[in-house]
Amino acid sequence: MADSTLVFIVLGLTLAAFVWGRFRYDLVALSALLGSVILGLVPGEEAFLGFGHPAVITVAAVLVLSRGFERSGVVDVIAQQVLKVGERLFLQLAALTGTVVVLSGFMNNVGALALLLPVAMRLAREHDTSPSLLLMPLAFGSLLGGLTTLIGTPPNIIIASYRGSVIGESFGLFSFSPVGVAVALAGLAFILLIGWRLVPQRAGKASTEEMFDTANYLVELEVDEEAKANGWTLRDLHEALEETIPVLAVVRDDRRRAGHAFHGELRTGDILLLEAGPEEMKLLEDKAGLRVGKEPEEGDETAQQAETDDDTREAAMPAKDPAAQGRAHDEEDEKGSKKEKKKKSVDTEGLQLVEAVVRNDSMMVNRTVGQLRLHNQFGLHLVAVARDGGRLKQRLRDIRFRPGDVLLLQGGESELSESLATLGCLPLASRNLSLGQPRLLLVSLTIFAAAILAILLGVLPAAVALATAALASLLVGVLPLREGYQAIDGPVLVLLGAMIPVGEALETSGGAALIADALLGWGGQWPVVVTLVGLFVITMMLSDIINNAAAAVLMAPIAASLARGFEVSVDPFLMAVAVSASCAFLTPIGHQSNTLVMGPGGYRFGDYWRMGLPLEVVVVAVAIPMILMVWPL
Repeated sequence: MADSTLVFIVLGLTLAAFVWGRFRYDLVALSALLGSVILGLVPGEEAFLGFGHPAVITVAAVLVLSRGFERSGVVDVIAQQVLKVGERLFLQLAALTGTVVVLSGFMNNVGALALLLPVAMRLAREHDTSPSLLLMPLAFGSLLGGLTTLIGTPPNIIIASYRGSVIGESFGLFSFSPVGVAVALAGLAFILLIGWRLVPQRAGKASTEEMFDTANYLVELEVDEEAKANGWTLRDLHEALEETIPVLAVVRDDRRRAGHAFHGELRTGDILLLEAGPEEMKLLEDKAGLRVGKEPEEGDETAQQAETDDDTREAAMPAKDPAAQGRAHDEEDEKGSKKEKKKKSVDTEGLQLVEAVVRNDSMMVNRTVGQLRLHNQFGLHLVAVARDGGRLKQRLRDIRFRPGDVLLLQGGESELSESLATLGCLPLASRNLSLGQPRLLLVSLTIFAAAILAILLGVLPAAVALATAALASLLVGVLPLREGYQAIDGPVLVLLGAMIPVGEALETSGGAALIADALLGWGGQWPVVVTLVGLFVITMMLSDIINNAAAAVLMAPIAASLARGFEVSVDPFLMAVAVSASCAFLTPIGHQSNTLVMGPGGYRFGDYWRMGLPLEVVVVAVAIPMILMVWPL
């Protein structure tokens, strides 16, 4: 069987696996690489050269630098300015989307989105705006901003490196800017004037406060003398229940201790503050002997009626002497004080609750609470999970997490930031919790500016300059070493390192030439620009269903073969692939930015194309003329 046929079989299976989504994209890419080696399409000694490719090193360095921006206080500076825009929706959209477009040009676009996502959620809450109106424009803006520079998005880095292998000279840092800036500005104008009106408004339902209104679910259960749970630890309680019901706090002697930090034994008189529905409460009563305390709960009509009858009887009693009235007032005050104290014990203040969204590359994906050992391993309690804009009602232990899920977690303030980073979760908006980092903004920006200057002056290649900047950030303390490693997106690097040799095999086997010949035969009678538009649209559609970096790796050799077939410059074809591979606006799976806003925005799969399709039309209409103007055939 011809090598080109084998390559098509490998790529066909790879694309099918990408679309299926059963296995993570890095595992699929690695399987494709090893399969190509076994079939003889990639020489064994060259199998892992892709992991040392300049594109892989550049992406890793940009990820580290982006995390340094996050830690250095960029989010605080931005939030202070963006939050001043007021309650007009247009100004909110302009501030958020415009800022993310600028940031995405100089840092990883997912990192830029991560900085502004909490700001957007806060704006939505403060001004009673539906988050769905803000978050999709924010996600699309992060994709548009990545088009503007070499380091804005992995496809630009891949295409620049591929050009170097084809003609001996890579694209420069701002080679993408003329086309990218024009497309980004046109896309931004469309989003602000028309696009946001096409986004479905998930009022209330998509609000994180609505999803996690803990006051509607909190109950207080008392440990009495006859309770089975008397003398148990909270771990014993969970084992007896065979269910992870979050104990938010234990109240003892009017002192409240957070559930995640309570390791002692329960005693008579202890009050447990839990999140539990009717089924869980019955389970707690049957297996642990825990019952609702004597103090009436809201909605307990019998207790409320009894209290009303007492008040009526007191009002009907004859007037007492002043001393007796004084004692009655004292008793009333004491009674009111006890009620107030009881109410305060239900307050969620100080419980260190934080909302976070599950990233695509999170270790939580397709796993349960028990498999992750959230409490024992990370010191976190899972309180609730929301998906598609609504809170999941099923048992917490049965939930398998998906990318885009919004979690309500409880944990210690000092460990939360590190635990969330390790798990691969992005904090959305904290409750009485600050995840702030040291303000090393000036140092971080100086190091980055020095790297950019070295690239522009030709002193160092982009990969070397950015890797040096990343190392300097770690050495001077902008970013701790552990966070530096956590910032490196392992799955993306494995995807790139594995797919680069497979993409080269597509070219060396003659597969890319066969595809190009077929396209030439189909469009040979048409102007070259028609084929260019076809390449642009095909790549854009491919990026909507597979990772954009993989789309760029696969389409780059086809673009080069098409240019050779037409005997024209390769630059417009490569630039078309770079732009189109980063414009995944039709689905939530095409890019991490789209997935990250799905849960907080309450979006459904079919919501994205409503604004995404006309936005893609705008991108094609602007990009093609600009490419031909800046990079003529």
